[in-house]
Amino acid sequence: MNKPKYFLYARKSTEEDDRQVMSIEAQLFELREYARKENLEIIEEFQESKSAKTPGRPVFNEMMDKIEKMGNVGVLAWHPDRLARNSVDGGRIIYAVDQKKIVSLRFSTFWFEPTPQGLFMLQVAFGQSKYYSDNLSENIKRGVRQKLRRGEWLNLAPFGYVNNPKIRNIEPHPVNAKIVKRAFEEYAKGTHTYISLAEFLADLGVVSRNGTPLAKVSIKRILTNRAYLGFIKHRGEWFEGNFEPIISPSLFEAVQRVLKDKEKPNGKKRKKHDFPFTGLFRCGECASMITAQFAKGNGGVYRYYRCSKKKGKCSQGYVQEKDFAEQLRKRLQTISLCERYTDWMLEQVDKWEKEVKGDSQSEIQNLTEKIKASEARLERLIESYLDGDIPKEIYLKQKDKIMRASLALKEKMKDFEKGRNNWVEPLRSWILDTKQADFLAKDGSFSELKSFVQKVGTNHTVRDKTAHFSVSAPSAFVAQKRHFLPVCAPSARRASALSEREVSICGEGGIRTLGSG
Repeated sequence: MNKPKYFLYARKSTEEDDRQVMSIEAQLFELREYARKENLEIIEEFQESKSAKTPGRPVFNEMMDKIEKMGNVGVLAWHPDRLARNSVDGGRIIYAVDQKKIVSLRFSTFWFEPTPQGLFMLQVAFGQSKYYSDNLSENIKRGVRQKLRRGEWLNLAPFGYVNNPKIRNIEPHPVNAKIVKRAFEEYAKGTHTYISLAEFLADLGVVSRNGTPLAKVSIKRILTNRAYLGFIKHRGEWFEGNFEPIISPSLFEAVQRVLKDKEKPNGKKRKKHDFPFTGLFRCGECASMITAQFAKGNGGVYRYYRCSKKKGKCSQGYVQEKDFAEQLRKRLQTISLCERYTDWMLEQVDKWEKEVKGDSQSEIQNLTEKIKASEARLERLIESYLDGDIPKEIYLKQKDKIMRASLALKEKMKDFEKGRNNWVEPLRSWILDTKQADFLAKDGSFSELKSFVQKVGTNHTVRDKTAHFSVSAPSAFVAQKRHFLPVCAPSARRASALSEREVSICGEGGIRTLGSG
């Protein structure tokens, strides 16, 4: 029989578990040198970067097709596991040897002859390769399960986090974590699109690899990523992580509501122009939404707001945008307090907070029981799924719902553990709102003005060319009593007379008095 000619095959898996194997370049060098020493003629070389765990390698199949057509050829490879790590490909090679299609197999680390004993040893070699592959896969899966039980992140940290090899987990990045939180806070306002938020992040230095603002899909991936809540995703299922969350459950849910509202099936096309005061006010006569348009007049182009008249005839007229904004500023002025007063009020709230002696034990006990009940529901759900009582889709949906509810309860528990009282934060937030109202009454963009009016007001209407909105009881109280307060001088600090004047504001559960009369 003539001396066979050889096909050279070199393979390197792209998967991490195969990282210890020599590179393709190293295999080629060694095999060419081996062929030179053994005087083997190589008629064609095949190179492939693909795992051999499962059948379907295109380059390997191409080589085997040629072998089965030509016959009387040899194969040169670094090791049997380069040719096959699964029973289908291994069986195809052995069958080709049986049919005399492959008459010689040469390996730099394995000797083989096409005899019954040689075939047996080849089968053993392929079997060992498959066993190694299967065992390695099980070890990896076991390691993943253990990491999930410990709440450790499985791979590269998402944006906003950084991998910490010392703790084998991730932790918030000192800068990017703040950017992620800011992105969620901005989108929760309801004034951003994916594009405008991408531009906002670009201004903070967060761009794509080519230096352009992030794509819409990247923005959505950030806004829906539960990793920022402290969760880990593996094969479509979320698990509780043992690393610090970047955002609170309430902020995450607020963003999800905005996303849901903006992704309605019958959503209209994006407006060509940005009118800052649309989407909030209704007509005070017919309850239709207020719309806006451009109009020419007095040598210029102006923006006007009017009733959309979608509910029938309406007698209401147009309001020019600058007049509309001025009305809102004047209304905010009535519920505002200058820095002189708000700073003093904030100091007083801080004193009250320090005077809080512990938390409500009954409330803490109630939260503890709810958290335990939630964990028990999750355990029962997992048992039902493992027993085959419920399908995977329902299991995943219910598990996600329970985990998010449990996280919200734990967040509330943290607030109690920090010593916060139910009325302290709302009261402080309201004082800051009165401070911001003072600023916006004098300055600030139209979009900021709209966002704040949307936050502090309800029942926003326009009637007889005048904007109206209702405010909370504390703000209404300030509007009634504001004229009793001395005028704030721009450069004045807190007046000593302020501590002698009674300033009452409404906190949750009643009216609290700052100062004494």
